[in-house]
Amino acid sequence: MTIKTPGLDTRVTHCGRAPAQHFGAVNTPVYRASTILFPNLAALEAKESARLRYGRRGTPTTHALEDAICALEGSDRALVAPSGVNAISTVLMAFAEPGAHFLVTDSSYGPTRKFCEHTLRKFGIETTYYDPTLGAGIESLIRPETRLIWMESPGSQTFEVQDVAAITEAARRHGITTVIDNTWSGGYFFQPITHGVDISIQAGTKYISGHSDLMLGTIACQAPVYERLRETYLRFGVCVGADDAYLALRGLRTMGVRMRHHHSSGIRVANWLAEQPEVLQVLHPALPSHPGHALWKQYFTGASGLFGFVMKPVDHDALARMFDGFTLFGMGSSWGGFESLIVPSNPAVYRTATTWAPGGQTVRLHIGLEDPEDLIDELRKGLDRLRP
Repeated sequence: MTIKTPGLDTRVTHCGRAPAQHFGAVNTPVYRASTILFPNLAALEAKESARLRYGRRGTPTTHALEDAICALEGSDRALVAPSGVNAISTVLMAFAEPGAHFLVTDSSYGPTRKFCEHTLRKFGIETTYYDPTLGAGIESLIRPETRLIWMESPGSQTFEVQDVAAITEAARRHGITTVIDNTWSGGYFFQPITHGVDISIQAGTKYISGHSDLMLGTIACQAPVYERLRETYLRFGVCVGADDAYLALRGLRTMGVRMRHHHSSGIRVANWLAEQPEVLQVLHPALPSHPGHALWKQYFTGASGLFGFVMKPVDHDALARMFDGFTLFGMGSSWGGFESLIVPSNPAVYRTATTWAPGGQTVRLHIGLEDPEDLIDELRKGLDRLRP
């Protein structure tokens, strides 16, 4: 008899839960713990093989979250970190060795680049930034000392879609580990590990949380690289508080309905923006006009609420009039919560392998869970304020 694999919505609803182990409680309780007691000397002496041994190494709450991340991302193992940046730095340090060479997409998250430039460089690791649209051509950049290829798809702020399978195939031929920042999809619309990627990281602060109330990073990986990652993780004393792990688990339970709303509302707003005379370009992979649309259709099952657009050139006073009048759109860092956000951005300052010169002001939007018609009305009034 063929056993049907549960669908993703079913997995995120039930993963990381074991009510029978917690007196029937539907949710895994918050275990706040440092010391773990053992019933006898034999158990104490065998504690290295026990999953529960010391609070910093995990509690039932954090282990439940790790199990849930595995179910979400389709990975063998997972680790959870106190922020997305901590997850990034843990992975980078796990593969750092003197003389090593890393390949990092030119569209990567700013703190990823900064860690490479300001921390890894001190340890003798060289980073080469590559065009995110390179695909299989990345093989020409691989050296004998290349140890890691870093992807982010879609790219931070500029939303290029990468040919993940082509890059991982090239890496595999040379025995190189591949990593992807999968925060944009939340792990819900894309499972890169099923396409051959070794490690998928997320800022769980975003869509896993979904409520703008916790800091979290996740590292999902295949078994062959787990011990290397875990060794670095433990040496740096990385750990997550049980309360934050509990909030992340709670966020996961509603991920499906949230992500579908972000998808539909984001596309609705993006299509409206594309028709406005003040807009030069909309940077949304789900639109057929996007250069990476075919790759997006190949790899993704949906789109999150994060995308960008480029405005026709405006002076700073006009930009301030537009932004300062918003009430539904907040101005602030992060994204992935229930609320909509808008910020101006300047991706050019992070580019070295490619040039970002779109001809106007780049703006990043996060479309939250509000009625999309209300958000469109607010954007319409904002564009009207550009005129003195």
